[in-house]
Amino acid sequence: MKLYKLFFSIFLIIVMGKVHGQSLEKPWSFSVNSNIINLQGENAAKGHNFGGPAIGISKHISSGISLGTQFSLGNANNLTDPNLPYKYNSLDGFVKVNILSSSFIPHIIVGYGFSKFSDGIDRLGFFPSTETSRTFFGGVGFSFPIIEGLAINLQSTYRNMNENDGFDHFQHFAGLSYNFGSGDSDKDGIPDKKDKCPDVSGLKEYGGCPDTDGDSIIDKEDKCPEIPGIIELNGCKDSDNDGISDPEDTCPEEAGTIEMNGCPDSDGDNISDIEDECINQVGTIENKGCPWPDSDGDGINDKEDLCKDEVGTKINNGCPELSSEIVKTLNEFGSRINFAANSYKIYGRTSLDNLTKIKILLEENPEGVLMIEGYSSADGNKTYNEELSEKRANAVLEYLIKLGVPAERLEVIGLGVINPIGDNDNPKGRAINRRVQFKTKQY
Repeated sequence: MKLYKLFFSIFLIIVMGKVHGQSLEKPWSFSVNSNIINLQGENAAKGHNFGGPAIGISKHISSGISLGTQFSLGNANNLTDPNLPYKYNSLDGFVKVNILSSSFIPHIIVGYGFSKFSDGIDRLGFFPSTETSRTFFGGVGFSFPIIEGLAINLQSTYRNMNENDGFDHFQHFAGLSYNFGSGDSDKDGIPDKKDKCPDVSGLKEYGGCPDTDGDSIIDKEDKCPEIPGIIELNGCKDSDNDGISDPEDTCPEEAGTIEMNGCPDSDGDNISDIEDECINQVGTIENKGCPWPDSDGDGINDKEDLCKDEVGTKINNGCPELSSEIVKTLNEFGSRINFAANSYKIYGRTSLDNLTKIKILLEENPEGVLMIEGYSSADGNKTYNEELSEKRANAVLEYLIKLGVPAERLEVIGLGVINPIGDNDNPKGRAINRRVQFKTKQY
């Protein structure tokens, strides 16, 4: 394999591999170097031939890759024949790849051009064919930045002649390079220094920034860069014209309010229509935007009505109740129901007649639950009296049920000796304390 093919293979491996390149702010580079030549081959003696200048110009493309051209002058003495000096010229195009981006920047260079070894005889053309050979070359170099834009260059390449009119040779450069110009990373025609969006191709009228949707709001300030909008809504659209941008509007096709996240509230119950199952009736969140029903029609909704299937009163939480007049009459009858000491048995014709009157009154007033409160005198201890008083209340309940009063309309409670209506220190007072009292059940 020829040497130039080897150089080309190495170059491809580097470029296709993981290259650490420079992203130059100043992409153009102009270099001036000394030109040192070492002739190689069977018809040449090795030695250093100093000359110059060597001038090059290149432009950074991307990822540390630069394209350029270089021209060099010099003298080349073949040391096997000191009386035969050559004037040396070369003109090349090259590709250079920076390997690292730091204060020490190595690079690989490969190229193709022409090398001329002139023997002093006048011939036609700047590069006459009898003195010029097509040349492949490749090598390595280093740059050492001194100050901004200025660097010291060292480079060594091997030049392989593709024809016989010359010598294979090493060519070494040592000199300075100057970087200039303004980079254009995004290739939008706006230098990076003036480009507000240097990494994204944009438009001159927007300082180098793109406006994808054409709404005159640059993408980096546009919350909806792909949909035309208005500046008041940060570049977004308001399809329903309710002043809320579509991305923030839960109902972008229906005009609504900010409080409802852009959705309407037709019945004004503070529940948006999309969450309201009764959009034309004021309701509650707990009932999915619908009003609570009033199953018994007593004006108290089922949520607050403890007896939603029975007509009741608001004061009794929707449950039916006996009027105060009825309760008063019931207690007049109840005051005539007698119990013997330490007994829960009802005795006397008067007691039984009054229980019958209570049954008739309850039939005439079918609404409400009757609470039967049992009491005792102070005979015996507290626990005993409470149990006895409850048995007295149950005795009345059982007799009323026997007379035909529905059991669900009756409840009992034993209260013992509390709330006496007579003096427990004498027999008469203790007798009237052995009693039952009535009241309507409160919910």
